[in-house]
Amino acid sequence: MSAGLDVHGFTVVSNEPAADGLMRIVFRAPELAAALAPGQFVNIHVPGDASQILRVPLSFSRADAAAGTVEIVYAVVGDGTRRLSEMAAGETSTAVGPCGNPWPSVEGARRACVVAGGVGITPIVACARMLAASDVAFDAVVGAQTAGKLWGTDVLEGLGAGTVAVTTDDGTAGRRGFTTDALADLLASGSYDVVYTCGPEVMMAGVARLCREAGVACRVSMERMMCCGFGACGTCNVAMVDGTYKSCCKDGPVFDAEEVAW
Repeated sequence: MSAGLDVHGFTVVSNEPAADGLMRIVFRAPELAAALAPGQFVNIHVPGDASQILRVPLSFSRADAAAGTVEIVYAVVGDGTRRLSEMAAGETSTAVGPCGNPWPSVEGARRACVVAGGVGITPIVACARMLAASDVAFDAVVGAQTAGKLWGTDVLEGLGAGTVAVTTDDGTAGRRGFTTDALADLLASGSYDVVYTCGPEVMMAGVARLCREAGVACRVSMERMMCCGFGACGTCNVAMVDGTYKSCCKDGPVFDAEEVAW
């Protein structure tokens, strides 16, 4: 196990639908909740199938040190997350963490924008909590395939987002189109010191391009198949512009967008 990582037992407090295809689990793990920083992730052992030895890496939306709880909004996309979605209040398991590197603050930043696509909303909500706690004003762009798959807009508003622009592929909520369309408008009309983004890689590449053109710093939370979660297996490499590779789980998941070879 890498330095700083530990195995934490947890007890499920609640595990309920958050939106179409999304679940929201809250579990109690006081030491883990106190150790996590926004942008990091946890690696969860999901009971129910002894043949599945790999843990499930998931970002979190809130780590409440006072309550000793961790909140994760996750997509049900495979057997591991399906079994996770079936865990009931009172059931127990373990999580390895805190994993990876957190969202960095940008020194002197006064205004930020957060951009989420799909389940990328989870670490973006954690990022917004960080900004709100640091008194950094922020706007938000949240995209989903359809209105039924949206989650987190009310949370962002409650955290003080000045603008929450919503986009959907089918136009059933907000504007029809992509998050990059909404971001382009915000970049043209606002002055930001930094943009934080998580979502499909093609979306983040577009966000990175817009930020580069606008001269705005951009931080991205990458997603890869992270089999071990602490840099040992080499399955989650991210190509860098200098020709090297970095581990998403150990060196990331958060990177400077200018480092990544899109």
